[in-house]
Amino acid sequence: MFQTFKNLDHAFRQLRRITVLSITAGVLTAGMALTASYRYTLALQNRVYVLSDGKVLEAFATDRGENLPAEARDHIRTFHELLFGLDPDEKLIAANAARALYLADRSGKQVYDNLRESGYLYGIVSGNISQRVVIDSIEFDLRSRPFHFRFYGRELITRTSTVTTRSLVTEGWLRPVSRSENNPHGMLIENFAILDNRDLGVQNRSYEK
Repeated sequence: MFQTFKNLDHAFRQLRRITVLSITAGVLTAGMALTASYRYTLALQNRVYVLSDGKVLEAFATDRGENLPAEARDHIRTFHELLFGLDPDEKLIAANAARALYLADRSGKQVYDNLRESGYLYGIVSGNISQRVVIDSIEFDLRSRPFHFRFYGRELITRTSTVTTRSLVTEGWLRPVSRSENNPHGMLIENFAILDNRDLGVQNRSYEK
């Protein structure tokens, strides 16, 4: 009889040990599953799918501060190319200007209005002139908000017989705003001003037969 109780006690201990091991294994498995699921969810949150020309492209989201210098530089470059890159097509000029003005405040519109009211844009169209912006450098200070920047570049103005090189030095401030389809970097140029826009030289164009 005592042997029977001893066997029962031993069996109970084994059962308890197996139960504890099973519960521990279950808790560990559940914990690993939750951890893996959490990491996968974070990875999905940082993954962005972009539709371009009917194709789905995968991109990864990053913290804004990590990519701020590159985004600021591209915002400034895009604004200048849209506003000062001109071709003899009044509809194209107006369309590019409309896109540029989403990236700046009233000071950007004032520059465009001055070009239009002075007859400069009419001269571009009527004279079949093309104007291209060449970027030399962009300086900005990200230590305080809004961020001050200074743009150094040139305008290459192509006429039928000549190419005029003109300096283009501007400055302004960048203020962070909400991102949108028209303003993907989420920045707004404020107090934009042209500091230097003088002719640097004229080169004759040659047509070789």
